[in-house]
Amino acid sequence: MNLSLKELFLNSNNYSSKHKKYFDVYEENFSRYIGKNIIFVEIGIFNGGSLKVWKKYFGPNAKIIGIDINPECKKFEEDGIDVYIGNQSDPKFWDNFFQQVGNVDIILDDGGHTNLDQITSTIKCVNKINDDGLLMIEDTHTSYMEPYNSSKKYSFINFAKKIIDDVNYTFPFGIKKNFDYSLNDHIYSSHFYESIVVFKVNRKRAIQNETIENQGKFHAIEDLVKQGNEVNIYHVKKFVNKINFISLRKITKYLRNKTNNKILRKFFY
Repeated sequence: MNLSLKELFLNSNNYSSKHKKYFDVYEENFSRYIGKNIIFVEIGIFNGGSLKVWKKYFGPNAKIIGIDINPECKKFEEDGIDVYIGNQSDPKFWDNFFQQVGNVDIILDDGGHTNLDQITSTIKCVNKINDDGLLMIEDTHTSYMEPYNSSKKYSFINFAKKIIDDVNYTFPFGIKKNFDYSLNDHIYSSHFYESIVVFKVNRKRAIQNETIENQGKFHAIEDLVKQGNEVNIYHVKKFVNKINFISLRKITKYLRNKTNNKILRKFFY
């Protein structure tokens, strides 16, 4: 009898912790890869509790790769499981990693959880994921938690919201907005769960779509959509942005955040 992913996790020899609700999201997105020849990457090894779980779950054809900033995690390497040591917020690490590994199929980000970590990993990994692959970022509730953010404006969730706009700007008619930094050549679909965001990668599906018409009878029915939207008129509400003041007692944190925001700013426009 095959064990479920959650049962495999609970029976792991090495320690790990996961939010219970994550397992349904894993199954929903990962189950179609079971038994396939894939490369699965997990960022964040900690005590190694999930690496063998992924190997058992996906099967003998899957190659599992773990990434962690702590060199001690090298101890979890074994046949079919490779471990790379590096900082996920360092673009050079990713350049070296993909130079050695090549393209992959699935990346699960359970790493440092800061906006710098999650956004850097996204922009460096998306174009290295094979078509029909995906990038899953978990614990995205940290976008709302002050210790993980250099700026709420430049949080990972806000970055993910921007990708929704970015993908929709591929529509060829009447939308003139373009971002200086764009991922819409790779990402065709975004899925938001509580604390998890999934980006699906497929370059063919991400291209601009053409309109097609059938050969059915055209009845010349007038489109009255504009009139329908004139029924109700709403009052315009004014919104005032809250200004966050930085305590002088936290100058070290202020300087770190300022540096991180300078790095992240370009990916939001």
